Amino acid sequence: MASVPASPLRRIVVLIAWLLAAALALHFLSTAHAKYAHVDAATYGMFWTRRHWLWVHLAGGVLAMVLGSAQFIGPLRRAWPRVHRWIGRTYLLGVLIGLVGAVALIATSPAPIAIRIAFAGIAIAWAITATVGYVWIRRQDVLRHQRWMIRNYLVTLAPALFRLMLLVPGVMALASPMVMIPLLLWLSWVAPLIVYESTRRCWSR
Repeated sequence: MASVPASPLRRIVVLIAWLLAAALALHFLSTAHAKYAHVDAATYGMFWTRRHWLWVHLAGGVLAMVLGSAQFIGPLRRAWPRVHRWIGRTYLLGVLIGLVGAVALIATSPAPIAIRIAFAGIAIAWAITATVGYVWIRRQDVLRHQRWMIRNYLVTLAPALFRLMLLVPGVMALASPMVMIPLLLWLSWVAPLIVYESTRRCWSR
């Protein structure tokens, strides 16, 4: 079935959403990742003895964040489908690398169980959405593939949104850190998915 041309309003909405996602990723990359450029125990804190797994996780996450934003530029995707496919494969490799690091960090974390479960929720959602997206494109169902990869990229951005929410004045004063940190971790990917599901017609094709 032929796709319906996008209306000017829909193009504007998609552009704004893409710019917001790109800005969120850039903010995260310029703050969180820059922090760990100084390799010392004081900077790394609880990650110092597990810094190699942290590097694995960050490397995969950076690759996914950067490449993922490019995958949703419609004109580029339509003009160079072969490039889109190779970027997509590399993106999924980034997700896989990031997941390996995430699983190792969660398994060795001294954090309270509620925080570890919240991080595990992100990792599981990341793995499931990527796998389902890959399965649909192997079945040549482009629309379902697109929808699941949008979901996957929203989960990819969860750490960036989580850190941004921590900067909101007064948010951490609403409850103890043992309550707020897990809550914000869950909200960092569940809330964007709810917004996407409620506005999904805007993002197809």
